[in-house]
Amino acid sequence: MTLTATGATAIIGVEPVQALWSGYGQIVRYRLEGARRSSVIVKHVRWPSQTDHPRGWNSDRSHQRKVRSYDVESAWYRLHAPHCGPASRVPECLAVQAHGEQVLMVLEDLDAVGFECRLSQANATQTEACLIWLADFHATFMGRAPEGLWPVGTYWHLSTRPDEFDALEEGTLKSAAATVDRKLNESPYQTFVHGDAKLANFCFSADGRRVAAVDFQYVGGGCGMKDVAYFISSCLNEDDCERMEHSLLDLYFHHLEAALVRAGTALDFAALHRDWRALYRVAWTDFYRFLLGWSPGHWKIHRYSERVAREVVAAL
Repeated sequence: MTLTATGATAIIGVEPVQALWSGYGQIVRYRLEGARRSSVIVKHVRWPSQTDHPRGWNSDRSHQRKVRSYDVESAWYRLHAPHCGPASRVPECLAVQAHGEQVLMVLEDLDAVGFECRLSQANATQTEACLIWLADFHATFMGRAPEGLWPVGTYWHLSTRPDEFDALEEGTLKSAAATVDRKLNESPYQTFVHGDAKLANFCFSADGRRVAAVDFQYVGGGCGMKDVAYFISSCLNEDDCERMEHSLLDLYFHHLEAALVRAGTALDFAALHRDWRALYRVAWTDFYRFLLGWSPGHWKIHRYSERVAREVVAAL
């Protein structure tokens, strides 16, 4: 499959890149001979005989969600990824094949085209680069139907996580969860959300000014604030979340407006801005609710998140 997709005459090297979550396969780099590309990335998914979730969430529901996520990622690359431009760069998909309990995706090697850096912390330039990517991505798919994708994107939304909801301690946040979820889903400004837009899923140029994104298992419809809140939570500590909230949102909306103009999307930006800005903390509360049920000791459960959730629930 890889030779056919790339026109290579031989695979001359195989380098493991990383294992997939919960033992569902691996990502490898194939070094090629006789092809225009010197290398490609192959995402090889295979259903494990026994799942090994790092936090113990091993159930048939969890397995079926993962199986569906790889169907979604395959559909993303076939149907939607070609619409992304340079400002929301994604790897080119050269081939996708599903057979029984396996899926193979042959993807462009982003390291080979200038996106070779991975980060565990981001400076101001790198953070802005990710917000530019998210703004362009949301503008590109504003108002589009998520054909073949999750109707509601992200891996943590309420209807896809009943086990974690059941594990959540009784209280005002649990009682408000359905209302929080509904407010996000009923925003009149729906787009595609990446669904797992954490810092680890962005690949950076050496100067940190350009990024590409990977891992589209949970892409689907939704309010763009889900991605923005989740991204910010992935790279800032609680003090910076508080201190930088308004400036980062200003930056995102500045780039979103410019991206919508580039896309030729006719809508009332001031109305979108008001709606989404008010939903930023709602989106944060939604993810915080998931974390409390999924991993109560998670590092993102801190005073800022607790205060935001408390204020959002009180205002419902």
